[in-house]
Order: sequence, then structure tokens, then C-alpha cells
Amino acid sequence: MDAASREALAVTRERLAATTRGAAGPGLLALADELFAVARLLDGQVSLRRALSDASVKPVDRAGLARRILGGKVSEATVDLVETTARQRWSRPLDLVEATEVLATEAGLDAAEARGELEGVEDELFRFGRIVAGDPELSRILSDDRAPAAGKTALLDRLLTGRVSPVSELLLRNTLTARHVGSAENRIERLSTAASARRGRSVAHVTTAVPLTAAQERRLQAVLGRIYGRTIGLQVTVDPAVLGGLVVRVGDEVIDGSVVNRLEAAGRRLTG
Repeated sequence: MDAASREALAVTRERLAATTRGAAGPGLLALADELFAVARLLDGQVSLRRALSDASVKPVDRAGLARRILGGKVSEATVDLVETTARQRWSRPLDLVEATEVLATEAGLDAAEARGELEGVEDELFRFGRIVAGDPELSRILSDDRAPAAGKTALLDRLLTGRVSPVSELLLRNTLTARHVGSAENRIERLSTAASARRGRSVAHVTTAVPLTAAQERRLQAVLGRIYGRTIGLQVTVDPAVLGGLVVRVGDEVIDGSVVNRLEAAGRRLTG
């Protein structure tokens, strides 16, 4: 998103915060599900998202169109949020889809907070991401935009139902059955990162040859906290291919202290 759409998203997120303040978990979960449904509608209806973002049309008229389409079909809270979205100025129509997905995800995390499950949801999202990353066939199916959504939904039902919280199930199912998933691993990681951010933490993705002890994890968190000046949570993956040491990624920054990396660097020096 460019500056105009980021500003519009900030306004809609403020409206969401006002709407969900003090709300109970079940209502928030239903709100998240409806917002995901609206995002799917906008993604599939090019003419609709263009009409709701047409800068030549008055904001009040765009909001009125949203109400005519959604009124009586979803909750008043969802209609109000979509009206607020339609009143904003967006750089491109597709930004409405992304913004509505953001609102849906945040409403889901609001539900996790209300249920006292935010930490557990973060952990479930991370663990499912590791399952997908470790299974090339599963990753291929969930990343395939041509695969039928019904088939993906059935697969996710088998993998998730009764194994994760209702919040994690809702977030994963709706995110991974969208029309344009791209990389399933990346989409799941963004969900996990959003849950971490809600807890006031940044996430360090750590790859290590052997499991870290609790004391080692605490020391690593302390070091990273001093480096970045904020609380850092760890999401640790064990991969013998790194041979030894650690590979740490925080956002787009990678600290590669693995034996593999050191051997490759030594090889480059020898051949250089």
C-alpha cells in the first residue's frame, strides 16, 4: 500500500478498535468471520471493489452502496466497518481487499485476547507454519491458487478441527482459502507475526542444528532485546542442515552464524 491507502487503513483500524472495545469473544469471532467473507466478496467482484473505491463518487454514496449490498446479510458492526472503509480514499481497488483482510485478522486476534488465548494462538500458528514448511506436498496444495477452495477447506478441517483453538482455525482457514494465497508459509508467518505484535513483541525466527535449552533461549532473547531495543519472542526451528550455530531472522534482517555459512564464506575467500 502507498501512503494514501495506509492512511485509509489507519482510519478503519481505529474504527475497528472502537467497535470491538469491551466486546466478548464469540461476537468478535463472528465479526472476524464476516469480515473475511466481505474480503472474499470484494476479491471476487472487481466491479464492486471499484465502485466502493471510486474517488469520483462521494464518500457518502460509496458508503450507501456498501449498506445496500450488505445490510441485513451481516451484522450491523460489519456493515459499519465496511461503510467506514468505503468512505476512505484508496490508491487502488485491490487495497480494499487487503484492508478488509487486515480488519478480519485483527478482529480474530481481538477474539483471542478476549478469550485469554492470544499466546496459545501465536504458538499454534507458528507450529502449523512449521508443519506446512516441513511438508512440500501440503505446502504446494495450500499455495496453489488454482486448487478448489472447497478442497482446501476440507483438508484444513481434517488438519485443524479439534487440534487448535477456534481462533487459530478461523484465521488459518480463511487466510489459506483466499483466492490469492501466494506462499502458504508466508501467509501463516504473517498471521503469527501479527499475533506476536499484538502481544507487544517482535519475533526472531531462529534456525538451529539442535534444540536450544531454556537457558540458551533466555540468553538469546536478552541479546536480541539489547540489539533491537524491544522485547523479542523466539520461534525456533531445528534443522540439522545448518550443522551448527544459529540463523536468526528478525523482519528482513538475517544474522547467519551457522557453520554452513562460515564454510561457504571460507570457500569464497579461498577461491577469491
